[in-house]
Amino acid sequence: QVQVVESGGGLVQAGGSLRLSCAASRRTFSHTAMGWFRQAPGKERQFVAVISWSDGSTYYADSVKGRFTISGDNAKNTVYLQMNSLKPEDTAVYYCGVRGWRPGERNLGPPPYDIDYWGKGTLVTVSS
Repeated sequence: QVQVVESGGGLVQAGGSLRLSCAASRRTFSHTAMGWFRQAPGKERQFVAVISWSDGSTYYADSVKGRFTISGDNAKNTVYLQMNSLKPEDTAVYYCGVRGWRPGERNLGPPPYDIDYWGKGTLVTVSS
């Protein structure tokens, strides 16, 4: 079983920065992509950013482009989200998601596609 654990959330003022971390626990674990999603109160979970390991491509939701940066290490099953210039509307629970390996699947773009493993989330609150 794969465990996915996020960390780094917290309370920050508008304009500030936070760095989220995510680690998937199983050492020998093939996966195609890791990414971040968020869910604000009363809203559906939405895509934020993803990194496709086959070619290192990264993709972002329009709402975070230019402010957030995803990075990671495939060999260590880790991914990070550097969030700068935070806004109150970025307030949400941030979830890390992992797309498991499938034969022949490469160069994934942004979702929608199934996410196989989810973390429990970390809360980010941006005050105005």
